[in-house]
Amino acid sequence: MKVTVTGGAGFIGSNLVEELLKKNDVTVIDDLSTGRGENLGRLIDDVSFIRGSINDMELLMNAFEGADTVFHEAAIPSVQRSVDNPLASNEANLDGTLKVLVAARDSGVRKVVFASSSSVYGDTPTLPKKEDMKPNPKSPYAISKLAGEYYCRVFSEVYGLETACLRYFNVYGPRQDPASEYAAVIPRFVTRILANEPPMIFGDGGQTRDFTFVKDVVRANILAMESDAEGVFNIACGQRISLNDLATKIMQIAGVSLAPIYASPRQGDIRHSLADISSATTRLGFEPLYDLDQGIEQTLRWFQGSGCGRVQT
Repeated sequence: MKVTVTGGAGFIGSNLVEELLKKNDVTVIDDLSTGRGENLGRLIDDVSFIRGSINDMELLMNAFEGADTVFHEAAIPSVQRSVDNPLASNEANLDGTLKVLVAARDSGVRKVVFASSSSVYGDTPTLPKKEDMKPNPKSPYAISKLAGEYYCRVFSEVYGLETACLRYFNVYGPRQDPASEYAAVIPRFVTRILANEPPMIFGDGGQTRDFTFVKDVVRANILAMESDAEGVFNIACGQRISLNDLATKIMQIAGVSLAPIYASPRQGDIRHSLADISSATTRLGFEPLYDLDQGIEQTLRWFQGSGCGRVQT
């Protein structure tokens, strides 16, 4: 079938495109503001690539024509960046999402699978996080994702457009950009460790996260496409680890020993995160196939192959 991926040159989007191409005709929309052409690499010859913004309605209408499913991955994907520039975050993440939904409705798309975020839960002390908990967003990024979920629900109820919102928990893996000042923690740790530099931890390192390997996120998206289930779903591994223990684990797998460097906490960061994935398991058939060790090993080897260092064996 024909499918469209917004943000298809990004970290998660490009991994999703690679899997979708095995059975589908794929169109990619990306303005390359945060995505990178090299993420698609050899895939570029197999997709219909449209460089442009999700705030361009005419572009969206053309890209969605004949599509069964739209995977909406495009966003400015950073809590800290949204704190620094909330207007840009809102324009890309909320205005863009509304336009994607309108264009999907008007183009006769069957289903939109929306990339949401665990950040909507905020710093509530209750663990694990369940989809029916009251949200408590702590950043403009989190607000934009929560509002996007509400828009998805309304478009389902009012217009009959099927929607599924996947709340990603700390996704990591191949193609994740470590160079940005807003880079996620695992690619920052990995690239520094492979360069024999100590990992830098923001805060005391006691904060915990539920890390999800990107290939599991890709599976969740495809399951959401294939299912008639709608609503909000946590997509995660279902286990948590502290950043201190994470740094130690990566160093052990890489075969090095370095003393971490600590810096001031980042604004908008939450203290603890852990997902209840039972709804995704029951309604989508989702189960994570990669534990943290397996995911980090694959991630290390990908970064090693990208020239970031050498894993000792």
